Amino acid sequence: MTAELVRGQNHPLSQVRLEVRISAGKPIVAGVTLSDEQGRVRGVEWVAHPGAPTLPGLEVSKQAAADHRLAFDLDALPQAVHRVSVLLALPTGVGGPVRFGAVAAPFVAVTGLDGLEVASYTLTGLDTESAVVALELYRRQGAWKVRAVGQGYAGGLADLLADQGLPEARQLAGSINEAVAQGLARSVAAPPPRTPDSDRSRQAAAPAQGPDQPPYAGAGPQQGPSGAAPPQQNPYMPGPQGGGAGGTGRQGSPAQPDPSPVTQPSPPTAGGPVDYSHPGRQTSAPPPPPPTAPPAQPGQPAQPVAGDATGWSMEERLYNQVWGMFEDLARTVAAYRSAVDFADSRMEKELDEVLSDPRSRIGGQGDAAREAARAKHTLLVDQARAALDRDLAQLTAEAEVVEPALPMAYARWDNPVWHGYRAPMETPMALRLGDLRLPETENLSIPMLVRLPLERGLWIDSGRTSLEGTLADSDQVRRLSMDTAVAHAARLLAVYPAGEFTVHVIDPAGTGASSLAPLTRSGVLGGPPAAGATGVADVLNRLTQRVDLVQMAVRGGAADSLPPDLDTAEQLLIVNDFPHGFDDRAVTQLRYLADEGPAVGVHLMMVADREDATAYGPLLDPLWRSLLRITPVPDDHLADPWVGHAWTYEPALVPANSQVLQQVLAQVAEARRSWNR
Repeated sequence: MTAELVRGQNHPLSQVRLEVRISAGKPIVAGVTLSDEQGRVRGVEWVAHPGAPTLPGLEVSKQAAADHRLAFDLDALPQAVHRVSVLLALPTGVGGPVRFGAVAAPFVAVTGLDGLEVASYTLTGLDTESAVVALELYRRQGAWKVRAVGQGYAGGLADLLADQGLPEARQLAGSINEAVAQGLARSVAAPPPRTPDSDRSRQAAAPAQGPDQPPYAGAGPQQGPSGAAPPQQNPYMPGPQGGGAGGTGRQGSPAQPDPSPVTQPSPPTAGGPVDYSHPGRQTSAPPPPPPTAPPAQPGQPAQPVAGDATGWSMEERLYNQVWGMFEDLARTVAAYRSAVDFADSRMEKELDEVLSDPRSRIGGQGDAAREAARAKHTLLVDQARAALDRDLAQLTAEAEVVEPALPMAYARWDNPVWHGYRAPMETPMALRLGDLRLPETENLSIPMLVRLPLERGLWIDSGRTSLEGTLADSDQVRRLSMDTAVAHAARLLAVYPAGEFTVHVIDPAGTGASSLAPLTRSGVLGGPPAAGATGVADVLNRLTQRVDLVQMAVRGGAADSLPPDLDTAEQLLIVNDFPHGFDDRAVTQLRYLADEGPAVGVHLMMVADREDATAYGPLLDPLWRSLLRITPVPDDHLADPWVGHAWTYEPALVPANSQVLQQVLAQVAEARRSWNR
């Protein structure tokens, strides 16, 4: 289970031999500092960097590169070490970017040696900073945790190291930059160019390595949705990278572990380097898509086909294809906006040149120059729009083919697949929460898919918002918010096998009764909605106790010792009208569930207006940040990690007057009764 962290959030680590994978798009310097229980770095010998890449229990890259793999054996660290900080910096004096705001947001993932991702963090919001503390691995009560930090320093490595308590910070920063400058020529090679006739699935291959990179044994293909995240991962639809619009260059799903025997890792020798070999490394790529469509005629665009990404199943192929469409749309719109910005700046520059010359301000010569500048601007914008329209036409055709073929978990509620609903036998890869679109693409939307099990809680914002061009009534928005929560909960119940998902509801004042009626009438809830302060306390006590028990069992390696009456199904708690009915203890328990629950199968869905909780001040800021905010009406509040597009989110609601929700919940209830027999 992967935890997608936000700044300040932590996550427990169940392994001590780890890799930290870093992707930034541009060569960066990666390093590590060790600090004691007081957070003090005792000297330069506690800093691993390209000039001194190895310390007991860890190893970093010897060069600046766009992609890094740092290796850790936390048990081999000195006993005095209580915190390990992962540092990123832009190399100086080599002609590259000088601030993180000029590069793609760095992506950091913590993985096990089997390549499976434990936690990830996208460092957004950086601007003038040229060095940043990305992550902390820290010891707490005998166990290790990872925290997303994202603390940047405009003064670069010198300021960062000084803030870590090193008196020799400036000299050490200079030696690091010198070592990087000397080894920059040995940086990781760029990937080979894509051929025009390649299919949309880029075959998995071992990443290129520089001559001084550590020889990570069995380094396999880049991971996609089922494993470690690739560079520049999107926080809303985790998966592999794609190419430009038109479908070429999209990477498929990751290779699964090969079932053939592999060499078992040998135990590390005392004082020797960390052994990076492991038995679970992937050794084969997923199968290519079947040849379901004839090749395109010369000069004609390829005919779209549903499921033509790589993957081990049709569901995985469609997931990767939707991801590729999302990435294609983001990049083609970014190219259009960049071209328009260039045309605007060029026209302004040419007009300024005309106005700066007194001889050309008036008369025919000046008018002709201005007309020429405007004509060039119009030509550039028209060319950019033509390219955008071409790409949008291709993506629209692909969406029209893909949408009807989507499986139940990915489909809209108006898809006929729901009318033939039967309880599934396996949990799907992902779940559709709605659709995403951009202002330039009013007629094209991309399904918003999130991986299962949920890695973050959901916050359905019931605050005052605009609805169909007018300011919506507060009660109307709250009703829509609860309708949205019920639709998402019903979808979760429907896509999980019978008995493997349980929903609890906290509705202190009973204001959500009408929206909750489909859930209560069908009998699919784990109990009646909790009302009043007593009901709130009872539900929160039971769920926090479940989190504590499962955490202790997992950490102690005694999962079989859980109480026999413990519900081992995934749990979803829907909270309406927060903070009404919550005292300080209940608020603390809710924050605990939001932080620790997803890792042990307890998920949170908040239906709340943040303004209602302003009395708590900044105390609840970590709670809101830990949840994925969605809205009951279309709203442009989601951003991608590449270019920061403001995507408009549209919720996945049941069509008006449709009975599909009641029919599906009736089937879910019947499947649960059969399962309990």
